[in-house]
Amino acid sequence: MSEGLATIADVLESAVDQLRTSSPTARLDAELLLAGTLERPRSFLISHAGEALSPETRKRIAHAIERRRQGDPVAYILGIREFWSLDFEVNPHVLIPRPETEQLVEFALEVLTPDVHTKVLDLATGSGAVALAIAHERPNARIIATDSSAEAIVVACRNAERLELGNVSFFVGDFYEPVGAMHFDLIVSNPPYVAANDPALASPELRAEPRGALVPGPSGLEAIERIVARAGEHLRPGGWLALEHGSRQAQAVSALFLQAGLSSIRTLKDLAGHDRVTGARFGSSGLLQTP
Repeated sequence: MSEGLATIADVLESAVDQLRTSSPTARLDAELLLAGTLERPRSFLISHAGEALSPETRKRIAHAIERRRQGDPVAYILGIREFWSLDFEVNPHVLIPRPETEQLVEFALEVLTPDVHTKVLDLATGSGAVALAIAHERPNARIIATDSSAEAIVVACRNAERLELGNVSFFVGDFYEPVGAMHFDLIVSNPPYVAANDPALASPELRAEPRGALVPGPSGLEAIERIVARAGEHLRPGGWLALEHGSRQAQAVSALFLQAGLSSIRTLKDLAGHDRVTGARFGSSGLLQTP
């Protein structure tokens, strides 16, 4: 193709060809990277397919495609990921928010009455996606979010500022450490839950993400065990605990909830039909709704 006459359609097809051997979603990846580089929606690629791209723009797109060929996740290349219809900054210091985690937000919204002032704790917040999605939907809720990674908290704070959500506070610390003796109506977490020997960790996508946010130990349940064990110290009567977990961990998580004296246990499935979020109630009835 001519250097000066390469169109959006030309560049897109070339990118798809380059990604075919390295990505099972070559066309989607190419469209996202091209649209992201142009700072346009994907629909722009169709409506302006014949528009010529400058050599400088093509150079930037080529760099993005090469990074994807080397295994970098699309979200890290673009620096942004949509979650709960909100755009979140992401980088290699935080996990990339995934659609299945929206089930955790769904659970939270079911138990948080919109017109009641409540307190929520989000543990291992990462980019702040869960905390900020809840804050966006429940402005009367006050959310505190913690993470052991100072770099992750920096990203979460930037996301809160960009989304103009002032009802969330972020703190660096290991799980409950930053909150002292505070009590909450709801505790949520998408903690590390991948077992150390899980074959999925060999995928390029997961290799690019922070291992500490994925793997808590040999079994994959270590972080969940720690969160559940201390939940009663920080839940108000009638409060809820909701955790994301692996698709085969629901039974083990439910057993931990029972051992901790939690009740009304139920598990939500993600869009693929896999067990994904388990929640339970602490003590007697309080201000929150029963799902």
